[in-house]
Order: sequence, then structure tokens, then C-alpha cells
Amino acid sequence: MDNQQLGKILIIDDNEDLLFAAKMHLKKYAKEVTIEKDPRRIPFLVNNNSYDVILLDMNFTEDTTSGKEGFHWLQQIKEIDPKAVVILITAFGDVEMAVKALKEGASDFILKPWQNEKLLATLTSASRLKESYDQVDKLSKKQKQLQSDLKKPYADIIGTSASMKNIFSIIDKVAQTDANVLILGENGTGKELIARAIHDRSLRKDDIFVGVDMGSITETLFESELFGHKRGAFTDAKDDRAGRFEIADNGTLFLDEIGNLSMPLQSKLLTVLQKREVTRIGTNKAIPVDIRLICATNMHVHEMVMENTFRQDLLYRINTVEIFLPPLRERLDDIPLLAEHFLKVYAQKYRKDFKGFKAAAMQLLQQYNWPGNIRELQHAIERAIIMADGNELDSRDFFFLSSKPTNEKIATPASYNLDEVEKNVIQKAIDKNGGNISKAAKELGLTRASLYRRLEKYGL
Repeated sequence: MDNQQLGKILIIDDNEDLLFAAKMHLKKYAKEVTIEKDPRRIPFLVNNNSYDVILLDMNFTEDTTSGKEGFHWLQQIKEIDPKAVVILITAFGDVEMAVKALKEGASDFILKPWQNEKLLATLTSASRLKESYDQVDKLSKKQKQLQSDLKKPYADIIGTSASMKNIFSIIDKVAQTDANVLILGENGTGKELIARAIHDRSLRKDDIFVGVDMGSITETLFESELFGHKRGAFTDAKDDRAGRFEIADNGTLFLDEIGNLSMPLQSKLLTVLQKREVTRIGTNKAIPVDIRLICATNMHVHEMVMENTFRQDLLYRINTVEIFLPPLRERLDDIPLLAEHFLKVYAQKYRKDFKGFKAAAMQLLQQYNWPGNIRELQHAIERAIIMADGNELDSRDFFFLSSKPTNEKIATPASYNLDEVEKNVIQKAIDKNGGNISKAAKELGLTRASLYRRLEKYGL
């Protein structure tokens, strides 16, 4: 048996020979062994020390047979420390007394004279019990702290800028309703965080939040993923499957990147939203669904409506309330707060001790344009923490940012004719992306359909 595996032991008994014998035997295995012959010192000892196991005699000189003194002092110990692990010892093997001792809060019961092996085994078991109590206590405290953190307003959304305060105000107003919400903003601005904040403050907060990335669902799987299917409905349909709408019933359904849907899929989605029911593939049975809908996109859906690439009636349906998340470059006041937050997160993750940022580093972070928004800032700080040598992040730790221009100079066009300017910009975007229409359209802030019309218009 390893040394000191028993922790701190307290033994109370009026037999001094027994006390010294027990101490001599246990000191090899315990971190500390305290002995005491006067039970009246128990309150002082337990109030001023933390013991892993307490061995308590049931009968002292005033009462050698009934065990009343032992029960009295057991009660005193438990009042001071309800999680104390107490083993009662006695020379009288009374089974009824043993059962009563356990009911009164004792962890175990041992007869004297004991065998050393038996004593050691009992103490080892009791010590493990104490460890489990401590672990449960720690978990309970962590849970309370997490619950406390969650109750803090917008604990996951960091920002004190005027634009963020306005967003918090909108969330507070809309959360308690069932109004559909459309969140607009560039990639990396935190659209899903806003969606979750609305859910967490809504009347549906105790039900499920289901997120779906519409950009990752192919047209062939759209209905199966969202509306579900019946076994045998198609080749790979080996089991009945509920779609995301059914799963989100009574909760919140978050459809991210909804601007990526084709017109036929928009039509199918609109039908479900209007009827508030879904029909699994392979059946004719309509299943009613009750969901709170939140959508998000980084695309210019209002322009897409004008270009007939997004249904106007669907837009009306999904944006009862609209929230626009500004890019990070328009929230300069929030960059220090966000940077400090990510510093703490990744310093803890990689077990590094960082004091903060040097002035030059923070200046660089506030001057950089952040095309990838908060997500890019997060990754930049994680990378800097991994590679940094000191305990403060300096501008040189962000060399990969400083090498990028923060404000690109726009070349003066040869002509100010708007059509010529647009034609040249489109050609440059296509050349830059190697002829990839999807990437060029994304960089230009257009849909593919819009870009194709312009390519046809300019003969490109």
C-alpha cells in the first residue's frame, strides 16, 4: 500500500495505549494522524481542521456500554461538518447499535480489539468515500458557478459598443415573443451566438435549440434533412427518420445561411412555414410542428429579392424582426474586450501564463481591418499564444497580420463610367479566383445568378 494514501486521520478514544498503537500503525499510510483522548475537544478539532476520516469511540469512561456518548459526539461532528466521514469503534459487537450508528450518519462500524489489516481496509474504504464526497462537492460548486455565469446577461456575447447595446436591446424585446427573426451580417460576426441568446431568453428556453447549416445541405437531401423520411422512401432510407423541424418541435429552429437556398427549395420551405406542418418523404401524413424560427445569412437578401433570386413572400415570413450584426471593423471599441477574452480562453487551454497585451499589439489589433471578423480575431490570438515566447503578447506575435495591408488603396479607374468600372471589377474578381464563379460572386457580394447576368451583360 502506498504511503499517505489515507489523508488526515483523527482518532478519539479514552484508551491512551490504543491511541498510540493506532498512531504508530497508521502513520505509515496516512498524511497525518491526530489522536485525542478527551471527547470534549471534538468541536474545537473539527471546527479548526479538515479530516478525511474520523475514528470515534462509542463508549468513554463515564458510560462504558450504552454507546450514548458515541452517538452524542457523532451528532456534534455532523452538525459541524455534515460531510464528515466517521467510523465508530466499540468493544461490544451489538448489531442493533451498528445499524443505529449507520442511520445516525456513521460511515462504518468497527470492533476492538481490531486486526490491523481490517482497520486499514476500513480506513481505505472510508478515505475513498471522502474523496467521492469532495469530488461531488466540487462538481456541485462548478455547476452553481456555470448556472450563475449563464444567468449573467449575454455572458457569451462580448461588447459594450453602441451598436452591440442596440442589439442587446432588440434581443430583450423580441426574445419573449415567438416572432421570426432574421440575422444579417458577414461571416464570423457571431450570428449563431445571437440566435442562441434569443432562444435562451425565450419562453422556449427549456426546450431544444436545433441549428442547421443550409449551405451544407445538398438539394437532394434537403427534404430528408428538414422534413424527415420513412423507411424505404429511397435507396439509403433504412430507418424512419425525423427531420429537423420535428426534432425542434416546441423549441427553436435556427436556419443558418438561408440565402444559399435555390428557388425550388425556398418554395418547399415556405409551404412548411405557412402550414406549420411537415410531411416525411414516403408518406402522406402531415405532422404538425410548433417552432420558433430564426434565420441568418451573410448575403444581401433584399437585393436578391429585387433580382428574383430570393422569394419576397419567404423574406416576409422569416424577418418579422431583423437584426444586423456590424462587422468587427465597425466595432473598434469592442476589440480590447474580445481580445482579453480570447487571451484568457487560450492561455488556460494551452497552460500558459499571460499578463495581457503590450500597447503596440493592441494598437495593431485595433488598426487591422479584420475581414474574417471575430472568428479571425479568435484564431489570430490562439495562434499568437501558441507561438509567443514572453508573458505579454507584442505586435511581433501578430506578424502574420501586420504583413497584410489594413486599408487597401483603390486604384484610380481609367474611366468613371459606372458600367466600365463594374465590368473591370468583375473581371478582376474572376481572374483573382481562377475563373471560379462561386468564389468571385462571394467576393463581390453577389449571388451566382446576379453575377451570371452581369457576365452576360458585359460579354465576359
